[in-house]
Parts: sequence; C-alpha cells; structure tokens
Amino acid sequence: MLDLNSLAEFSRANCVSICAFLVPANLLTTLLTMILVALHRPSHYVWQVAGIGNIFASVMVLHVYTWFMIGVVMAPTYILLWLALTCLVVNVGAIIFQKRYQQTPQHSNG
Repeated sequence: MLDLNSLAEFSRANCVSICAFLVPANLLTTLLTMILVALHRPSHYVWQVAGIGNIFASVMVLHVYTWFMIGVVMAPTYILLWLALTCLVVNVGAIIFQKRYQQTPQHSNG
C-alpha cells in the first residue's frame, strides 16, 4: 500500500533532484505546447504534450505542498508553485485557444 508520509519524506529528501528535473520539464513542455498551437499542429499532438506538461506541473504542485505541510514558507516554494500553476494555466489555455481557433471558419480571398 502507498504510504503518503514516506512519499512526502522522499519528496523533501530529494528536493534538489526533483526540482532539477521538474523545472526544465515544465518549461520545455509548456513551450512546446505553445509552439505546436502557433504552428497549427493537429489537436492530438497538442493534447499529448499539454497532458504531459500538466502531469509535470501537478507533480510540482504536490512537491511544493509537501514543504507547506511541514511549515516551510519561503520564496522558493512560492516561486515553484507560481511556475507550476502558470504552466498548468498556459497548457489548458493553449488547448482552449486551439479548439476555438479550429472552430472558426477560414476565409479565402480567391
């Protein structure tokens, strides 16, 4: 069975390694989502990349909450939380933007 206390302790004990992976992963997947939307790629590509990015961002939020649980309230915790929430909002916003953009009729000049 999954012991959440052990998982939270693991998260705090390996904070540098976890953040060293999650920060670039969040930034890269969110950037890739925006690029795919800007290049008008098919929606399943955008959904895949945004889904992976949202998983990374959600894991970062949970990682930050493990620090909040023990009372660590410092600038890095808020910065990481802000980064994760921003990536979540951008990924979901990109999906919504692409959905609305694809539904609008395209006008041709010919």
